[in-house]
Amino acid sequence: MQRHRVVSTTVASVGYDDRTAVLQIEFVQGQVYEYFMVPASVFHGLMKAASPGRFFGEFIRDKFRFRAL
Repeated sequence: MQRHRVVSTTVASVGYDDRTAVLQIEFVQGQVYEYFMVPASVFHGLMKAASPGRFFGEFIRDKFRFRAL
């Protein structure tokens, strides 16, 4: 999955697969996680957010099943 860089002190890059509804997030410290069954609207909101880290904390963290890669 191709990830796109974002301007954030927490999130380094973000990718999304429309077909599987999987959101992939790379954090600035190097960890990469996949989040499952994420609506495309959440991905688009994250990409447009003034603060991707804050958006992640409010709308993604603890809201979707995930795994570390």
